[in-house]
Amino acid sequence: MELGNRTKAEAVTSAIEDAEHDGYTRDDRDLMRLGKKPVLKRNFGFMQILGFSCTVLVTWEGILQVSTPSLLNGGPAGVFWGYILIWIGSLSIYTVLSELSSMAPTAGGQYQRFLSYITGWVTLIGWQATTASSAYLAGTILQSTILMCDESYSPKPYQAMLLGWAVLAFAVIINTVGSKTLAHFEGLILILHILGFFAILIPLVYLAPHSNASIFTTFVNTGGWSTQALSFMVGLPSSVFALMAGEVKNASKVVPRAIQISVLLNGTLGLAMLIAYLFCLGDLDDVLASSATLGYPYLYVFLKGTGSAAGAATMAMIMWTLGVCCLVGLMAATSRQMWSFARDNAMPFSAQVTKLNPRTLIPVNTILITAVISVLLSFIALGSFVAFSNIVNLSIGGLYASYFIVCALLLWRRLKGISPYNARAAMVGPESLQWGPWKVPGAFGVANNIFACVYLFVLWFFSFWPGSVKVDAQSMNFSSVTFGGTVLFAIVWYFVRGKKTYVGPIVEVAL
Repeated sequence: MELGNRTKAEAVTSAIEDAEHDGYTRDDRDLMRLGKKPVLKRNFGFMQILGFSCTVLVTWEGILQVSTPSLLNGGPAGVFWGYILIWIGSLSIYTVLSELSSMAPTAGGQYQRFLSYITGWVTLIGWQATTASSAYLAGTILQSTILMCDESYSPKPYQAMLLGWAVLAFAVIINTVGSKTLAHFEGLILILHILGFFAILIPLVYLAPHSNASIFTTFVNTGGWSTQALSFMVGLPSSVFALMAGEVKNASKVVPRAIQISVLLNGTLGLAMLIAYLFCLGDLDDVLASSATLGYPYLYVFLKGTGSAAGAATMAMIMWTLGVCCLVGLMAATSRQMWSFARDNAMPFSAQVTKLNPRTLIPVNTILITAVISVLLSFIALGSFVAFSNIVNLSIGGLYASYFIVCALLLWRRLKGISPYNARAAMVGPESLQWGPWKVPGAFGVANNIFACVYLFVLWFFSFWPGSVKVDAQSMNFSSVTFGGTVLFAIVWYFVRGKKTYVGPIVEVAL
């Protein structure tokens, strides 16, 4: 229905007033303020969404898996101080995202026509790449664990791909057939996330030999960069590890609170695990050399620390299990992001993409599409693991670019002035923008917003750099090509087709 913003706002405000008398929940009315019908089932409370956020962030698990590039460019000191910087930056980013999620508690977030279209596509590709890489990495970690126990085993790329498919199938089943248990599953995983932390930390600290405090001052520059500072910045993006609100109860307050607590909780666990890992690292040359065979240096540290392949394999399987749980959360987040984007006619065949299962009200189509995309992307690894690694890098460039755009737009709007929160007022069109019930007030909010923008741009810029000065086809970082190609496709598609079907957030006034 084509209506002017004022007419839309009047229609939506009227619907909100009617909803107050018809028994709609506060969450439903918050969606109505945005002109959206409340169609997804709300199964997630605070503990469930906190568990979801923690398992998607997988900070203490992820920091062990992605530390190799930072060890090569930065060394132990670069890994430690880089993590501190990443943690501070992530707190700043997620504070801004918390403000945005409180303003518009939907699975898609906020919009502005052309920029939102490009941002949507970049975000879509970023999340899809993250999900695909998570499934494939689960396969390679399982291969490395087998190799650690059986040196005669010869891992093949197709085996990693098939193992990744099996994990992907599990994630699809939990998100579809087991959709009713998804919220309880995420709450349970929060407990496993914390217990697993101690199951890894205690044996590592107790059994492994320890280095001295020089790890905090030992920098390494194996990439041949002109300065140590530049080497540090090149290695920094590898420590970046990465929300869903449409199915959350009391989303405008629960999501911001869950985001903040999950970043603080995960950041603390990650810091503790990182310090323990660095003190148990041993000879750096041996650790880096082990990555040529095992693929993941932390497995070598586990093996040397415990002195037992069985013990190291048990620790590795804890990591693997939590990685699979992360994939379940990523599948849920990625499919909801696609569903929200398609809901505004921003994708080909949007009407089919957005169909919900009538019984469970779950976006089964987008879950299956996400799984198919992950399967197709995994074939790339059969020909070139380097090419697949560039798809992994695309997730950082894509997600950080989308974060930067929304953070910059919010900064611009908050400097111009944003109306206070009004639960009964419609928020349709830029002139009616208003805060949600959660925000950082005054100058502190502006300062944090500025810092988030600067941090995002710097990390986004260095995410496209190669690992060394001498670059060849094997060491080149092609993520700049894939990112640029994605943006170019989005722009071309917008002018060919998108601008005819996509008009920004569709206002569904017939409630």
